[in-house]
Amino acid sequence: MADSPEARQHVRRVVLPSGKTIDVVYVDQPAAPFDSSRDLHHCGTCGSDLVYPIEWEEASATHWEVTLRCPNCEWSGTGVFDQDTVDRFDEELDRGMVVLVSDLKRLTQENMEVEIDRFVRALEADAVLPEDFEPARGPHTRGS
Repeated sequence: MADSPEARQHVRRVVLPSGKTIDVVYVDQPAAPFDSSRDLHHCGTCGSDLVYPIEWEEASATHWEVTLRCPNCEWSGTGVFDQDTVDRFDEELDRGMVVLVSDLKRLTQENMEVEIDRFVRALEADAVLPEDFEPARGPHTRGS
């Protein structure tokens, strides 16, 4: 592997929790051709834009090994991708998180409005009794 004339080495110094320092040597091999303009959140099988990472880790100083999964068609796969591709993917994941949080807030608000309307209708119908607000009693407790 390191005998290849195209191989390059990168060294990264890592300090372990014990305080011991080690040098990690990465040997980069020329990557297989990969369309770096491809967006990782798009599924190549079904076209869904919901692909997400299952795990990722450094493959070298400039590339990441990422395991992806599509929830639509259950496709999954692992590949090695350059930093720019992974950065675009990370930005897309951040955008998706913003959309999810926004949807959660909207749904929470809508659910609260429905519950409030239901409670108001129950009050107007005299269907709410003081007993509805007493703590639940277990089978061995009885009121006096």
